[in-house]
Amino acid sequence: MTLDITDSHTHLDHPDFNGEEDSIVERALAVGVTRIITVGANDGFASAETAIRLSEKFSCVWASVGVHPIDGATPFDIGRLKSLTQHPRVVAIGETGLDFYYPDGAPAHVQEQWFRSQIVLAKEIKKPLIIHSRNAAIRCLQILIEEGASEVGGVFHCYSEDAAFAEKLRAINFLVSFPGPITFKKADALRVIASNIPLEQIMVETDAPYMAPEPYRGRRCESAFVVETARALAIAKGVSLEKVAEVTTANAKRLFNIS
Repeated sequence: MTLDITDSHTHLDHPDFNGEEDSIVERALAVGVTRIITVGANDGFASAETAIRLSEKFSCVWASVGVHPIDGATPFDIGRLKSLTQHPRVVAIGETGLDFYYPDGAPAHVQEQWFRSQIVLAKEIKKPLIIHSRNAAIRCLQILIEEGASEVGGVFHCYSEDAAFAEKLRAINFLVSFPGPITFKKADALRVIASNIPLEQIMVETDAPYMAPEPYRGRRCESAFVVETARALAIAKGVSLEKVAEVTTANAKRLFNIS
């Protein structure tokens, strides 16, 4: 059976991929990765603009645009971000959220200004949110509730919280997405978490070029590798790889409104 799987979060605009985008997309398609969401949210708005150009070039690629919390020092200009969201290949806002991991990162109040503004924008244009949360899950959830983000929903990417927190996210119309670390030998706890979250709430991702799954760990990650992430999820859930591909892709198509 031919797979039909979606990489719900990659960074095809990353400098590590410069000049290799054609071969990366070709390798992804060859293993059944038929849809790719490339997230442009760094370096001011340059990353977003590149993500859009890539979505124009490849019919299997769509873009998300936003301002990443660790890039929160970007001069506040929600109008410019809104103009980028008008492109027909833009299917989401983000990644946005909060990152309290880095002590020298953007101040919390600056991150929060960008986060809240992007939620408001997402509601205005009726597109979902891609959430980055690091050492900030409870605060992210509070803000999403306060700003009424359930109206558009979204996904907590690179999910690392527990199943109980995922249930709280499901109550506000949010999915979770698992990247390569679910394949790591010492990631039993993460696989248990995944096993206790409904498959209908899950997507898979690479977050490439970061966190390549086994057996590629230590290498530059790319979209084709998402198959290994899906395979590990299938084992954790006790279902077939084809079933994981089918359901997670259906989730992505529904969330991002893509065909």
